[in-house]
Amino acid sequence: MDESRQSPTGTGVVLRKLMPPPALCGFLLLLALVFAASYAVGAAAGPVAPGMHGTSDSKGGGTGGAGGSGDMGDMDMHGGGH
Repeated sequence: MDESRQSPTGTGVVLRKLMPPPALCGFLLLLALVFAASYAVGAAAGPVAPGMHGTSDSKGGGTGGAGGSGDMGDMDMHGGGH
């Protein structure tokens, strides 16, 4: 009876301890498949706005929507309470 309670030794046990759980491997595989599918769909759909260009140009003053133009509109950045 004591022999059955002893933990097995050998390279198989070492490999099992180093391997991540099967559920984690499955989740990572599913995640990679979802990203690959979304990339394929995005590449097939093409650009969202064909007239829109990136912010990187040779002048350094991009015209993109998220460019650092400094225009904050009517936002009160000084923390004055109303």
